[in-house]
Amino acid sequence: MKTTLSFRYGLSKSRITSFEQCPKKLWLSVHRRDLAEYDAGAEARFAAGHAVGDIACALHPSGVMVEAEPDLGAAVAETARLIAEGNPGPIFEATFEHDGVLVRVDVLERRKKGWHAAEVKSSTGVKDYHRGDLATQVWVLQACGLPLKSASVRHIDRDFELTREGDYAGLFADAELLRPLKSIIDGRAGVVAAAREVLAGEEPVVEIGEHCSSPFECEFSAWCRRDLPTAPDWPVTLLPYGGGKKWAEQGIEDLLELHEGDLNARNARILAATRDDVPFHDAKGARKAMKSWSWPRAWLDFETIGAAVPRWIGTRPYQQIPFQFSLHLEAKNGTITHHEFLSCDGSDPRRACAEALIKMIPAGACVIAYNSSFEKRVLRDLASWFPDLAGPLLALEAATVDLLPIAREHWYHRDQRGSWSIKAVLPTIAPELDYASLEVKDGGNAQEAWLEAAAPDCDPLRREALADALKAYCERDTWAMVKVARALIDAS
Repeated sequence: MKTTLSFRYGLSKSRITSFEQCPKKLWLSVHRRDLAEYDAGAEARFAAGHAVGDIACALHPSGVMVEAEPDLGAAVAETARLIAEGNPGPIFEATFEHDGVLVRVDVLERRKKGWHAAEVKSSTGVKDYHRGDLATQVWVLQACGLPLKSASVRHIDRDFELTREGDYAGLFADAELLRPLKSIIDGRAGVVAAAREVLAGEEPVVEIGEHCSSPFECEFSAWCRRDLPTAPDWPVTLLPYGGGKKWAEQGIEDLLELHEGDLNARNARILAATRDDVPFHDAKGARKAMKSWSWPRAWLDFETIGAAVPRWIGTRPYQQIPFQFSLHLEAKNGTITHHEFLSCDGSDPRRACAEALIKMIPAGACVIAYNSSFEKRVLRDLASWFPDLAGPLLALEAATVDLLPIAREHWYHRDQRGSWSIKAVLPTIAPELDYASLEVKDGGNAQEAWLEAAAPDCDPLRREALADALKAYCERDTWAMVKVARALIDAS
């Protein structure tokens, strides 16, 4: 819904947000945009935000959109005209300018004796930076003389459930913030002046810190880090669950400067495996942990899609909907067969997925997942959607065990670099199964591939190719579990 400012040194809500995160980020975004490096998921996040904005507008069919044509100056004039002529609203992308700061209000609604401004967000609640965004808009609107009676962050209501196709009434909840933001609004003039001063000067000198990734990953991080001293090969930050933070605060950056006696058992194992380049492997402990697993064994992995705007009846915002699973079914004699399910044509995949699970996994099987809380939640959700299938689905959920904690307690190779994700562990055990050779390489790629394949205008041949890529990726995940488990119990 947003349009980039057409004037080089003007300020906008987003530029002020950048300034408040880091003055250097603002300066670079204006003077050296060529240095920006965006992560792979940026485009998908922008698309999701646009989809949410479109729904917010569609809920007001009588509303009018202010287009930035031929430029934003025209949008300011068009907004003024609509208000002066008594347009009942809502007005979408209402555009205002004050003191060189231009803002576009997502939804401007006429209320009794005044107006309500809503800043639409795809999150399920108000985040700290949302308050600054809204404060900037309110400051401009009030300076322009608009009688503003209320202002809110209009966010996704996590409790919304789609009950009728295309009916999104109730998807949003408003967090009223006009009064709570008064002190921030009153300080906007000073913030604007400081931001303008930064833009008029040379590139600021700002130390690397937590602001480099909060509230957003900065697209200029690589540029800012270019002259930093080379980090140790094995930094203390490799210690998981924040275990390296206290050492970094004491000025110790190199993991190899520590001693096992300074660390808990797990971190001591990490240090020893890293220093000696000898993996920690407790095969006896792993065998004991898996001893109770029954046969046959069903190695299971789901791929899901969780959109801000629910697609199918009975689903909620960001609820993970399974569109695919891979299953390696292992008999006690070592025989393994592969089974799979995939729906990527855009239709509701839930019922077919549930039925395929029940058909393919024998009753009484031990279901094995990696980080099983996710698979268990998917099985519970499927059971809640289809009461007639709830019995066998909940039996599968009850039979699910987790390989991750066994790997965490009984294996560590220094190349994992503090992570026990399946993609970190697998190369240390079966490097020939590298994900780099696949078109779909991770869960994020899988979601992007599904979204492309499920689009109504996706070419059938392209959809078929995407389906093949998704199958190859998901199958790799479950085969990876088999390989890791076998390696864990192998004492040779």
